Amino acid sequence: MTSSIPWKERLASGTEAVQDDVVRWYRNTQQGKAYVPTMVWGTLQTEAYATVVLGQVVDFLGVPDDVPAGVAKRMQRQRVLYDGEHHYDVILGEQALYTNIGGPEVMRAQMDRLLRDIDLPSLELGIVPTAAPVDMFPVHAFNLYGRSDRVHVELVSSAVDITEPSELALYLEAFARLGQGAAYGETAKELLRKARSYWDSAAQPT
Repeated sequence: MTSSIPWKERLASGTEAVQDDVVRWYRNTQQGKAYVPTMVWGTLQTEAYATVVLGQVVDFLGVPDDVPAGVAKRMQRQRVLYDGEHHYDVILGEQALYTNIGGPEVMRAQMDRLLRDIDLPSLELGIVPTAAPVDMFPVHAFNLYGRSDRVHVELVSSAVDITEPSELALYLEAFARLGQGAAYGETAKELLRKARSYWDSAAQPT
């Protein structure tokens, strides 16, 4: 089964209500997987980074501007990383480290956050290097919840939830193949340090 809800409908009262839903999903889902090729996964975003992202959502969709409330809820959702009861396998594309969200200062702090959290017991963070050979054609971002009983995909116009077993199996296979091309551990940290140095240089006056 596949269900789709337009963003303008879902965000009709602002961003906070949707973030409330996400907080509940994460609290009730002890395991999850996420592939995010071009931006930082929401549960690892700094407050400044999340503020820019949700501000862009509000501006683009023309929904009520309650960004501070939405960001506060997004920060609340991140508690699952530290409660000892949850675990997440997350794969970022290296591009996510360079997509300019908010400018050098915001991005530099975001790289510091990723370097801080990469060793959390609740997190397995992989990064697919830009030129890495991957046995998978380029695909959109997606989240697998629970024991892979639901896939959540965020499109420009709507959010889509997929529960059909045959489709879920394809997403699991895609995630496995992307993971085979990802860097982990010290190699991933080196990619983060490289990106951090890039944003540090970008922040310097010319």
